[in-house]
Amino acid sequence: MSWADFAAANAGLATHGRDRLHGRVCYLATVRADGSPRVHPVTPDITATALYVFMEPTSPKGHDLRREPRYALHGGVEDNDGGKGEFLVTGRATLVDSATERATAAAASPYQPLADRYILFRLGVEHAMRTTYADGGPVRERWDARD
Repeated sequence: MSWADFAAANAGLATHGRDRLHGRVCYLATVRADGSPRVHPVTPDITATALYVFMEPTSPKGHDLRREPRYALHGGVEDNDGGKGEFLVTGRATLVDSATERATAAAASPYQPLADRYILFRLGVEHAMRTTYADGGPVRERWDARD
């Protein structure tokens, strides 16, 4: 499912996700060839239609996603008190070859990705979760594309 489809299905959760992910340092988990997890910092970009991640062409996470497209992306809290909550999205990544789509993702980015050098993945959305903290405890909202 695309980010646009996810946003249409749950606008509030998608807005929180955009606030926690777009242009911020987040953590991307991929699956190594031996099945163990790999975690890397990334700076996702969200357009009106899609969630993207640019990366170096030699990046181990890029090799992982080409071989096994499953991923998890986590945008953390602002402070030890859980400020602004956190957001987790999982799904499958697709390598983007379209020059038009690459230009759209680069234009949406709050930083200047080396779009001519970097590879680009579009991250599909299968599951999303928001956790905020109130009254001393976590408050969770989940969404799943299968529901």
